[in-house]
Amino acid sequence: MKTYNFYIDDSGTRDPDRKPHASSFGGDWFALGGVIVASDDEERARELHQAFCESWNITYPLHSVKIRHRSENFAWIGQLDSGETSRFFAELDKLIQDCPVVAMACVIDRPGYNTRYFEKYGEGRWSLCKTSFPIVAERAAKFARLMDARIRLYIERSDKKSENLLRGYYDKLRAEGMPFAGGGNTKYAPLAAEEFKKRLYDLKFKFKSSPMVQLADLMLYPLCKSAYAPAYRPMAMLREQGKLIEAILPSDMHAVCGTKYSCFDPADPISASSK
Repeated sequence: MKTYNFYIDDSGTRDPDRKPHASSFGGDWFALGGVIVASDDEERARELHQAFCESWNITYPLHSVKIRHRSENFAWIGQLDSGETSRFFAELDKLIQDCPVVAMACVIDRPGYNTRYFEKYGEGRWSLCKTSFPIVAERAAKFARLMDARIRLYIERSDKKSENLLRGYYDKLRAEGMPFAGGGNTKYAPLAAEEFKKRLYDLKFKFKSSPMVQLADLMLYPLCKSAYAPAYRPMAMLREQGKLIEAILPSDMHAVCGTKYSCFDPADPISASSK
């Protein structure tokens, strides 16, 4: 059976009580997501990543935050003249455009989450990864079903406690199905445990040194930022170049298999039942 790989990064802090930093204007979210690539196409993506890094003498991981802020390993971008800066970002855009990947995520608005669930659940509110992981895993499984394939989940390494939590969520999906599969979520056609067992091939953790994890990092941020700034240029580029999963899905599957924006709309049933 054909296989795909889903490289997953996180963005934001999973703690629902986190107070936004004074500099974190323009949105407060937690997200899990990244890039999906066919196993047969992954070597090409890695070659393109290597060629880009070699052309700029980059021997360390590409990192979205550091590139955007011209900081740490990427402080040298701020020392380039305008022409070279433009060339760097044009070639970075070309790397993403040429890589045979598509992006997908679950993005949760933290203020919306707390507004909805604090009064009812208080300190019993779920960690945001407990909501977002089942959503992205299920959508990956639905994508694999559409392609008559199986899919591996590769998640960027963090700490042992967080990794154990994610492994537990994964095992529970395969044993019991979706944790919030009832009520208003029926329109999202939640998968049963047997389908998760059939479609989710494996879960492993990868260091940031993985080129594919770096691509996940680069493509996740625009999916998050665009929820608060719809005209955000990198997201417009991804959309125009067909780099979003929606570009290869039938239109009637966008709501159940595309990127999920949760707790932005109070009428959203999948958000309303995700404690």
